[in-house]
Parts: sequence; structure tokens; C-alpha cells
Amino acid sequence: MNKKVFAKLIYLIGIYSIIFSCLLQPSLVSADELMDITRAAGYTDVQEINRPKSSILIDGNTGDVLWQDNADEIRDPASMSKVMTLYLVFEAIHQGKISEDTVITATPADQATAKIYEISNNKIIAGVDYTVSELITMTAVPSSNATTIMLANYLSNYDPDAWLDSMNQKAQELGMTNTQWFNASGAAAVAFKGYYNPQRYDNYSSNKTTARDLAILTYNFVKNYPGILNYTNKPVVTVKAGTPYEETFETYNYSLPGAKYGIEGVDGLKTGSSPEGAFNYIATIKRGEQRMIAIIMGVGDWSDQDGEYYRHPFGNALIEKMYSDYEYKKLLTAGEHTINGKKYKLNKDFYGVVKKDQPVGFSVEGNQLKVENNLETVSPLISNSQEVEEVKGIFDFGGDKTADSSASSVSSTSKTESSQVTFSPIWFVCLLPAGILFLIIWLEGRRRSRLRQK
Repeated sequence: MNKKVFAKLIYLIGIYSIIFSCLLQPSLVSADELMDITRAAGYTDVQEINRPKSSILIDGNTGDVLWQDNADEIRDPASMSKVMTLYLVFEAIHQGKISEDTVITATPADQATAKIYEISNNKIIAGVDYTVSELITMTAVPSSNATTIMLANYLSNYDPDAWLDSMNQKAQELGMTNTQWFNASGAAAVAFKGYYNPQRYDNYSSNKTTARDLAILTYNFVKNYPGILNYTNKPVVTVKAGTPYEETFETYNYSLPGAKYGIEGVDGLKTGSSPEGAFNYIATIKRGEQRMIAIIMGVGDWSDQDGEYYRHPFGNALIEKMYSDYEYKKLLTAGEHTINGKKYKLNKDFYGVVKKDQPVGFSVEGNQLKVENNLETVSPLISNSQEVEEVKGIFDFGGDKTADSSASSVSSTSKTESSQVTFSPIWFVCLLPAGILFLIIWLEGRRRSRLRQK
């Protein structure tokens, strides 16, 4: 290869490198988008070192993902594990196996568990009767490890392995594909010093899940058993009032109205922290008919216990941003509509999530009506489609309400560090070697042709 050909090749590689760098630049800028959103919301003192490792925000009515950042990173949920135990408790109540008034008498083992300093959150006295409602309160608000195990033991006939089997089975049933439970409360079984001792599960392992899976769990919890919010929507709760065993607890969910970082509409749900998982929380929010669910994981460092405060500005900022950008509303009224040139009948009003001030499109797959809003659902098992009936006839007299599916689709603002770039440059990488080889062969052929002509 002569010098001219080589120079041309180097020039082309340089041009490609510049183009490739420019294409990647948006992903580098977007890495700080969460920090920008949080500071723009007025939390100007947040530090990069405390930035959440993982987060997701979904619409609580439809399951549409409005924001995500490393949402599938497997992490330790710590005491947010109790949400699954509570889900199974509410399921048992729904099935009539127990009620909120069912009485569970504390055992000496329960009292001993409550006295373990490392995992103690409240007092439990052997021989005292506690209602299921009181145990739910103490599990949800002060995050009592002792009451969590009391509920699990009662429902599993004191078989911790059977309870963990139920937790893992329910996770799979709900579509939590990256979740594995090793204990019922978020504290490793070994921390219970023999009072809680599963045989078929690793007693030293922490639970494993993701922000996405916790969003799926919370979505189903609020949909199926909204009564949980009656236990989580107050900044201060009291149990066994007027008795010698009365205790008052302040919430760790500082985004609740009346708490340190309180904002409008927050009504739950759970916090959690651990050396491995850092500081996390789940927030459920309802403003009007629009519900949202926010999961924040991996804020700060366990060595700085103020992390329990650092997590809330990030969640609050995302909540306010998504309420500002999106709305859940009625998109089509019941009746007949023309979509993609065909007429369909809706038996009820159709609701969905759309980005504000942008046109809305619709599609029909099979007999399912969907809104085209460019938002993925948090799980394939969750769908906001609605059944419609195609109206067929020889004559079309017009006058029907029309949904113009040719309108521009609503843009998504779902965010992840890995998916900020909407135009992927990967194909450049794949085609580059073939392109360079073709160029070299072509240039060499031209050179030989000129030599032959000479």
C-alpha cells in the first residue's frame, strides 16, 4: 500500500472517531440528569456522592415507566423486603385466613428477638396479645423485625422455609424476575441469633431484588390491597394506646406530608437501609386520580447515617418532575371511534398516561386498544390496553367521534444512563472493519489499474 492510500485511510479513521465521539456525548451528559433534576427542584445541596445507584418511577394506574436509571441492577432492598411479607399478609386477609383483628400472642422467642440490639426496632412482651393490625403497623412504620417474623410464623405454622417459598413463588407470579428472598424481613437470618433459622436458605445471604421488581410489587400491592396505605400514610403512629405496652413511632418516610421532606400526595410506603444496600425507599403518591410509584435505591453510604435524609430529595424531585411532564386522563369516551381507518366500539371510557401538551395516537392489536405514548410498561404482565369491538357494515353515515391515529405519538421521557441515546452508534462499530477492508481493496485496485495503464 502506498503512502497516499495509507494517508487516506488514517484520515477516514480520524473522521469516524470524531463522529463516534459526538454520538456518544449525549450519554455522558445524561449521567448527571438526575442531579440536574434534583437541583432544579430546589435541593441545591445534594452531593454526587449520594446519588442513587438505581431508581425508577412508574404510573400507578397503568404501570408505564416514566423514569428509570439502572432499574435492573440487583441490589439489597434491606427492610423494604418487608413489603413482600406484608403483601402475603394482606393476601391472607383477603382470602379469609386471618383478619386485622386476629390475635397473635407473643412468645418468649418473639420477646428475645425484639431485644437483639442490632435488629431491634420496638418492644415485644411475651404473653401479650397483639392484633394483626398492630403487627402490620409495627412492621410497616418502625420496621420491626420481630413483628415481621411473628406474622410470617403465624401464617406458615412456624415454618420459615415454607414462608420463604411463598415469598419467592409470589415474586415469580408477579413477574419479579430478578428477585430472590433469603429472609422475611430484610435482616439476614443469622442476625436473629437462632430465633429465626431457615434450613433450606442461606442464613448469611441478604435478599436480592431490583428497583424494577420493587415497582412491580408495589404496583400490585396498591392495586390489589390498597388498605396497606392506611398504615403508611401518617408521619406518627401509636399502637396499644392506653395500655402498659403503648408505643409511638415516627415514620422514616420523610416525604410524607408533615415530615421533614413532606410533599403533596405521598401516602406510603416503606424505607430500608443496610451496610450493603445503603439507603432506599419506596414512595407511593396520589394527586387527584393520578397515582405514581417511586423507587430510590443505593443512596449515600452506611457509614453516614444521614443517608436516611439524603434519599428523599432525589425521590421528591423525580416525583415533581414526572407530575409536571405527564398526566393520567380520559383519552376516549365510550362509544364508536375510527382508528386506523376502521371503526371500533368502546364499552367504557379509555384512560391512559400521556405527555402533557402533545398529540396522542392509538393502535388496535387484535381486539386490544392501546395508547401510543412511547412508554414501556414496568412488566410484560401489566397492560393498559382495553378490549374493543370492531364495527362492520356496508354503509358509513359518518358523524362518529374520531380518534386520529396518525397524530404524532407522545414522546417518552423514560431515562437510564445506558439508554439515553436514542440513536445507537453500535452499527458503526459492526460495519467499520468491513468498510475499511472494502476501501483498502478498492483503492488498491485503482492503484494497480493506473499502473497497468502506464
